[in-house]
Amino acid sequence: MPQYYEEKEEDARACAGIREDFKACLLQHDCVVKEGKKPSECLKEGHCRALQVSFFECKRSMLDTRSRFRGKKGY
Repeated sequence: MPQYYEEKEEDARACAGIREDFKACLLQHDCVVKEGKKPSECLKEGHCRALQVSFFECKRSMLDTRSRFRGKKGY
């Protein structure tokens, strides 16, 4: 469940909402909490994959000339 809200303006960077949710997913996952692994190790195992892909797509859309003029895709 997304934790990000549009009214929240602490981080004005692009893709801040997805970044926050992705970070929270990794840090609260059993792989990190119970097993004590690093978040990068858990990513290699495929945890929080949907948020990782969404974050990548959001960052990639910042480089896409067409989406720069049309605006960011909704999250």
